[in-house]
Amino acid sequence: MIAASKPVQRPSDAKLMVIHADGHISHRARAVLVTFLRPTDLVIANDAATLPASLQGLHLQSGKRVEVRLAGRRSFNDVQHYMAIVFGEGDFRTRTEDRPPPPGLNSGDRFLFGSLSATLTKMLDHPRLISLRFEGLPEQIWAGLAHQGRPIQYAHVEDPLAMWDVWTSIASLPVAFEPPSAGFVLSWQLLAAIRDQGAKFATLTHAAGISSTGDPELDRRLPFDEPYFIPSATANAVRRARNSRGRIIAIGTTVARALEHAAVEDCGSVHAGAGIATLRIGPASKLRVTDAILTGTHEPNTTHYQMLRAFASDSVLRRASHELSSHSYRTHEFGDSVLVERALDRLSQPKSIELIRPSETARRW
Repeated sequence: MIAASKPVQRPSDAKLMVIHADGHISHRARAVLVTFLRPTDLVIANDAATLPASLQGLHLQSGKRVEVRLAGRRSFNDVQHYMAIVFGEGDFRTRTEDRPPPPGLNSGDRFLFGSLSATLTKMLDHPRLISLRFEGLPEQIWAGLAHQGRPIQYAHVEDPLAMWDVWTSIASLPVAFEPPSAGFVLSWQLLAAIRDQGAKFATLTHAAGISSTGDPELDRRLPFDEPYFIPSATANAVRRARNSRGRIIAIGTTVARALEHAAVEDCGSVHAGAGIATLRIGPASKLRVTDAILTGTHEPNTTHYQMLRAFASDSVLRRASHELSSHSYRTHEFGDSVLVERALDRLSQPKSIELIRPSETARRW
């Protein structure tokens, strides 16, 4: 696969690979996505807007430059406290895996990001994983993030990202640390086409987390715990779709994670309200809600790929990876898309779920 290096959300030549429920694989233009929908389907997308979560600043105790990437949050209402990844001097132009470590960090250390200051409140069992507290009133913190922060970015995208590059067409509350990029496919024209097809569309809000820390040990802990909110209208739409035997189609892994976590918490139902997704979906998972997922193209060693193992067998996914490479699909957030239907042999599974628990790191911060 080829890394998509330009921040274009809806390129005219975008590709779509479909992994059908029977294991058949087909290739289409992404523009015809709507033709795979049925009148009883419900499409759900993440409407989270992306925070300027990368902050360049100064570690006051050492006098050295650092980059702090916000990576976790207790709730949508808490603008002061975050979990974060700290790198030494440098920026996105250096591959994350090659970034230098931060200077020695200790509880009580302070960071200065222009007019925005923060205190390191706790080290979280890794030299670059911390919890921090921003100083000031909420409106001052928001202003500081807006003026000093920028989107988290990786070296495969050559030019600096602007905020409008990482906000989807339906972006609302700024709570995501990286964009819910499966939603880049959405346009007002597509939403109208979904309606014309007879299918329904709904949203939820999920604080999409970071995709890479640059450290293999930390990457194995991803995704961290992530807050979400399911509106009443969406919970009701899920209930109606299930009653009419319609499919629930998640636009992105964050949507699937929120829905499946809510189903675990609510004994199989999806009720409205806030929650924190603390579990990861993997190959042992028995999906309760999500029948299909639209996502980007992912390498087998990523957490996003592990979620796809709940939808399709390893043998099908191996064939899919080969197809992606042989057809020159573009990967990463501005790349092409994959639509995965839940395999036929998984549709009759009992309504129980086994989810992989992540590290306790995120719960202790």
